[in-house]
Amino acid sequence: MANTNLANAKTAKNDEFYTQYADIQKEINAYLDYNPDVFRDKTVLLPCDDPEWSNFTKFFAQNFELLGLKKLISTSYAPESKKYKMPYQPTLFETSQPYFNPDKSKTNGKIFVLERDVTGDNRIDINDLEWQYLEGDGDFRSKEIRKLRDEADIIVTNPPFSLFREFVAWLMDSGKHFVIIGGMNAITNKEIFPLIEENKMWMGNGFQNGNAYFRVEAPRESYADGVFDENTNLVKFRNCCWYTNIDHGRRHQPLKLMTMAENYKHSKHKEIKERKEYLHYDNYEAIDVPFTDAIPSDYEGAMGVPISFLDKYCPEQFEILGLTQFGCHDKLPDIRRYNDYKEYLVLGDIETGSSGAKTNENAVILGKGNKKTYYKNAEGRIVHSEYKRLLIRKKQ
Repeated sequence: MANTNLANAKTAKNDEFYTQYADIQKEINAYLDYNPDVFRDKTVLLPCDDPEWSNFTKFFAQNFELLGLKKLISTSYAPESKKYKMPYQPTLFETSQPYFNPDKSKTNGKIFVLERDVTGDNRIDINDLEWQYLEGDGDFRSKEIRKLRDEADIIVTNPPFSLFREFVAWLMDSGKHFVIIGGMNAITNKEIFPLIEENKMWMGNGFQNGNAYFRVEAPRESYADGVFDENTNLVKFRNCCWYTNIDHGRRHQPLKLMTMAENYKHSKHKEIKERKEYLHYDNYEAIDVPFTDAIPSDYEGAMGVPISFLDKYCPEQFEILGLTQFGCHDKLPDIRRYNDYKEYLVLGDIETGSSGAKTNENAVILGKGNKKTYYKNAEGRIVHSEYKRLLIRKKQ
């Protein structure tokens, strides 16, 4: 249900998901542990942010001197420009300033800058934030925000989920370092996967136990029981992750794996232990490994693994060969495995590809089960499509 809510957020343009301070601290600490000077003398830009509500500015402002920052810039988006409308009430932080303008507060974004001791207490922290209205609404695609992007060294934010691919393209155009949050399924997008394959972007340190909790402003009825906590106003997502191009230690920790024989004997997955074999694809020379912890350490050929493998991917241990079901022009086919599922009845429907074109005039759907589609191909054999798989190979 959490995944559905994230998809619904994209549709409704509900992009108001506020990241928890502890999650930001945990992620940034991973980069500091690997390189204590990673933020030193750097200008950090936090677009898509609002320090009156968001924890990103609070974290970097409170740790300005500890991180050794040169400058912190944060920008917010005008309330009236948001697709998902919520009642807007200016905060005391804004209304107490002599240049407060009630009209601009609705139509203009704001810029917050921290780079000097304003209060005179011989320290630089959140109390020294200075702000003013932007000329525009604060859209990251505007010339005004692009200019700030080009000034920055590192960009950190939780961008709008509905604009994630566009935001990543905006980042790549800048050539800057970044740490951002996005949905795990974005990995399979044709704009995103090549960046991962070419080592231009990788997974960050990650959320605690893979669970991301965001504060939301959407109505309670938007979320299912067990997803939304009424006491904390937090909603839980399991399919969110951090993306970055800054190195961290966990990225270079090789997976501890068992041999193929050891998996047959000790694997906790019945698909491996009971079957005592790794199934091969019929149209690609590779074995199917349905679980990351079941990757055999002694297999030298290609392996199809879940996309969640990327959360454990060590570039010194494995190489990425490609992604299946990636698109009509991908270098890998949609991997198939032939089986004799005689219990499925012919329904008479023609299997179609993502573009709507018929993949095979004689490919008739036989039935659906376990999130797979079974159909009869031109030769009369029964076949099913696999999940999306990353194709990997152990480095020699």
